[in-house]
Amino acid sequence: MKSGVNGELLKKFVLKSRRRVRVRKRLKGSAGCPRMCVVKSNRHLSVQMIDDKKGHTLVSLSTFSKDGRELKKNQSSAHQLGILVGKKAVDQGIRDVVFDRGDCKYHGLLSAIADGARESGLKF
Repeated sequence: MKSGVNGELLKKFVLKSRRRVRVRKRLKGSAGCPRMCVVKSNRHLSVQMIDDKKGHTLVSLSTFSKDGRELKKNQSSAHQLGILVGKKAVDQGIRDVVFDRGDCKYHGLLSAIADGARESGLKF
């Protein structure tokens, strides 16, 4: 690896991509049990229910979408986002999901989203 600022950024990117691949190689979503993918950016949170066999997004909600625009990136808003996405999924007949945390640790915002989704009736 290179040293310096660019080398450190490259190392960080490589480690994150390895974690992402390691987590996602075991997870496959289907129409009956889709993959619940959670993405954290610097300003927003995004949750999608994905059918990997067809390559379709079944349910999607984020803090920059029309339904979640009033939510911010904090614990209480993450919990509310989980509740909203869980309700949308239950309305479409989705009960079981596979939780995909990507390259992030399961704590803080991700656990708040998961707890909210469980409260609204999803099982994972």
